[in-house]
Amino acid sequence: MGIFSKQNKEAFLQPINLNNPIMVQVLGICSALAVTTQLKPAIVMGLAVTVITAFSNVIISLIRKTIPNRIRIIVQLVVVAALVTVVSQLLKAVAYDVSVQLSVYVGLIITNCILMGRLEAFAMTNKPWPSFLDGLGNGLGYALILIIVGAFREFFGRGTLLGFTIIPHGCYEAGYINNGMMTMPAMALILVGCVIWVHRAYFNKEAK
Repeated sequence: MGIFSKQNKEAFLQPINLNNPIMVQVLGICSALAVTTQLKPAIVMGLAVTVITAFSNVIISLIRKTIPNRIRIIVQLVVVAALVTVVSQLLKAVAYDVSVQLSVYVGLIITNCILMGRLEAFAMTNKPWPSFLDGLGNGLGYALILIIVGAFREFFGRGTLLGFTIIPHGCYEAGYINNGMMTMPAMALILVGCVIWVHRAYFNKEAK
């Protein structure tokens, strides 16, 4: 089986769209609500989860045949915890302000149900390369939703994107007011719900 076989392409592409972990499986909702008040931390969180999911999948796939079945969850947690620690320290070294914004949510990647689900459902039964693609696809699918929600919340809640002012000052002088609800967790839940609704409505229409 080639490295770009149909199965490998599906392992990478399906989690981004047809089997997206948030839109279809409804996993990872908590962090999606917590870190999307602005676009920058949403991007960083998405990339962090992508890197950790991809490489933890590879590591577990490489050692899957040597892991006793009764302690497999413990081994998976140890691997993930090690990778999360590395990523957390790198964030503090190169992007300390974003690390502070993300707070405890970087550490909570250890218990992210998307990540643990892929280790158990895919990496434990597949070779390293497909496992890497599966982890990469699921991470990018998760990151995609965070970026969409983060962009909407920052733009309408603050009038900025990545900290740069987008809405002209003249609009504020004319009476425009930022939507304060966009900075509240409840609005993140509503936006995620809208994304899921649009996605399912579109693909249900395609299926018919």
